[in-house]
Amino acid sequence: MPVPIRARRRDEEHRAATPLELFFDLCFVVAIAQAGRQLADALTEGHPGHGLAGYLMLFFAIWWAWMNFSWFSSAYDTDDPLYRVVTLVQMAGVLILAAGVPRAFESDFTLVWCGFVVMRLAMVTQWLRAAYGSRGPERRTALSYALGVTVCQVGWLGLLLLPKPAVPLVFVLVGALELAVPGLAERGWQTSWHARHIAERYGLFTIIVLGETIAAATLAVQSALDAHDAPGRLLPIAGGGLLLVFAAYWIYFAVPIHRHLRTNRQAFLWGYGHYLVFGSAAAIGAGIEVAVRESVGRADLSAYGAAACVTVPGALFLSTVWLIHSRHHKRGTAEQLVLPVSALLVLACTFAGRAAVPAAGLVAAATVATGVHLTSRQDTAPAE
Repeated sequence: MPVPIRARRRDEEHRAATPLELFFDLCFVVAIAQAGRQLADALTEGHPGHGLAGYLMLFFAIWWAWMNFSWFSSAYDTDDPLYRVVTLVQMAGVLILAAGVPRAFESDFTLVWCGFVVMRLAMVTQWLRAAYGSRGPERRTALSYALGVTVCQVGWLGLLLLPKPAVPLVFVLVGALELAVPGLAERGWQTSWHARHIAERYGLFTIIVLGETIAAATLAVQSALDAHDAPGRLLPIAGGGLLLVFAAYWIYFAVPIHRHLRTNRQAFLWGYGHYLVFGSAAAIGAGIEVAVRESVGRADLSAYGAAACVTVPGALFLSTVWLIHSRHHKRGTAEQLVLPVSALLVLACTFAGRAAVPAAGLVAAATVATGVHLTSRQDTAPAE
């Protein structure tokens, strides 16, 4: 007989991420690195449309599988042997997906589909365990999740069976169905995710993505230095990229977002919006790699095009973090305008050409300094 799992309480004290969850997150680094590398190659070769389309689709698969596990574990993590084994199976699926990323950029989705199905069907077994251990509306919610996820995996077969021109349509339609499953499943009963725990999980994944960005940029600079010995051109890009990533970390963790996550609607909008937060953060690393290659004459695009590969995802990160994350804790017009104005200034740095990355880094650093100053001024202002 299967061992049932019970929902955890939303008000559980001292709830924190587990070592298994951290191990799970680290497996995603491989897939993110592969997607970023393929994006950088496509942009360097002058194929931005192909590169961005492939990156957006593959990052969706990575992000969606991670997000579904994270919210389930927030509600039902029992950390018993069967739960661990099923989670390890999901990790294997991540690695299969990562191995298939280069082929997927050439429109061969076989390995990516296999890896995604392994992750998602393992998730179905977790929902069936949750249904076995529950009754009434909670049971119906768990069964609805299991059914919805299964139907979506059948839909993804279109990537393998339909002609290549149909791939974007399959992605849009089945992706929309995947996004609809949680809202439909939780209409009658809401899973007991833990606000502080889920905020910590997203924060830890943000750190992992930013860490992968630094790693990708460092390897690109190292490779270019070994091949061309041009520190005068490369070190400003490295310094500007580092400032941009450090500022991204500071800005993201400047607010205690768990206080905002009080309802499913707030949590869903915040959680879904992180597709752009994570995707843009990872794309910054790919953009820095492109800027490095262009600076030593190894890219088939202009200096302005290479600059845009950094400034566009940088601006997208700042604006999205403000929209779904930071603005809920900003006080006053001045504080609310800091990140939107900064995003526009980072975007404007594109016109600096090869100086764009250090310029964007300085803008990001100034953004942090301005935010700290405004916050401290608000904190020390006398109460009226």
